[in-house]
Amino acid sequence: MRMHPILAALRRHKSGVALIALQIALTLAIVCNAVFIIGQRIERLNRPTGVDEDNLFVITQRYVGAPSGDDAASLEKLDAMERTDLDALRRLPDVASVAYASALPLSDGMWTGGIGLKPAQQDESAHAAYFAVDERALDTLGLRLVAGRAFTAADIEHHGMRGERKPAIVIVTKALADKLFPQGDAVGKTVYLDDDSTPSTIVGVVERLQISGGHNHAAWADTFAWNSVLEPLRIDFAYARYAVRAKPGRLAEAMRAVAPALYAVNPMRVLDDEASVQSFADIRADAYQADRGMAILMGIVCLILLAVTAAGIVGLTSFWVGQRHRQIGVRRALGARRGDILRYFQAENLMIAVFGSFAGVLLALGLNLWLMRHYEMARLPVAYVLSGLLLVLLLGQCAVLGPARRAARIPPIVATRAA
Repeated sequence: MRMHPILAALRRHKSGVALIALQIALTLAIVCNAVFIIGQRIERLNRPTGVDEDNLFVITQRYVGAPSGDDAASLEKLDAMERTDLDALRRLPDVASVAYASALPLSDGMWTGGIGLKPAQQDESAHAAYFAVDERALDTLGLRLVAGRAFTAADIEHHGMRGERKPAIVIVTKALADKLFPQGDAVGKTVYLDDDSTPSTIVGVVERLQISGGHNHAAWADTFAWNSVLEPLRIDFAYARYAVRAKPGRLAEAMRAVAPALYAVNPMRVLDDEASVQSFADIRADAYQADRGMAILMGIVCLILLAVTAAGIVGLTSFWVGQRHRQIGVRRALGARRGDILRYFQAENLMIAVFGSFAGVLLALGLNLWLMRHYEMARLPVAYVLSGLLLVLLLGQCAVLGPARRAARIPPIVATRAA
């Protein structure tokens, strides 16, 4: 097919060509970045926590009238209240395991700090999130131990919220262990928490444990999303959090039994709203609600833009077909077949789409750079740009097909009609 007639026709319709090319460029730029954002959000939604989430739920409760001091008597009383709660929960018939946990993945209350390999190290070797847990935490949360040992009851200490955290031993995630000790020999090695000079020995390594609260800190938390430290510790405080694993298929029954059991041992507590006893599935849904909403919103924006662009191509091509009725009839009378007319309009639209797509690629990269600078967005992969380019070109060819087919059906007799 000769390109000269197509170029000549496009020069006669410069405004329409520019409008469609600009629309294609803007659509490509926005869709590429929007789809990239959707992909990032979906990746976050499906990110594993390292916890066995089935049949797991969390209790977050507050004591009323509990001791508030940091003296030994107050701390002992608070710790006794927590241990009484744990014993009561373990006696429930539908409960398989219970553990104290200061935080869980996707929960609020993230507590982070720097990890050093030397005493009082100023420049941290890694950043990590801390979890205070007891000896039943690994079993209750379903964490997989890949090296070393778990905590024992004798390892567990307790102190107040404002007490100094100087655990003699810790368990770390594999991601953190590999970062600190790339040779793979983390067990038995010494680390220093929060630029302190007190050593902590690594006694175990778990496969994975996502940091708590990381969903609320976006790009910053993603840099250390798997760097977690487990400390053998119960924190004596008016607020307490327990992780509970129900027996298979008994999650709802175990959750309903929690409030009566805890009120029976100590009615002086607040445990009456939906957030107090929450399944881990609900915690995940709440944690990623914003990501899910963003993905849906970006998807709707993409569909609207693609629909508007397709409608613009259909409308403009239909207008051109209406203007060229007699010209098309003349070509048919001179021997042009229906397929020739069809290919003519498809080639014409392809030229416009290629021009618009080239501009769209530049706009997409420019928009991505702006988002990186202002919203900590990652660099747009080339694969997304190429996929968006192919999508826009395919959309243009599909959109022009209807008007092009109508043009191909124009009979040669139209050439004999007066202009």
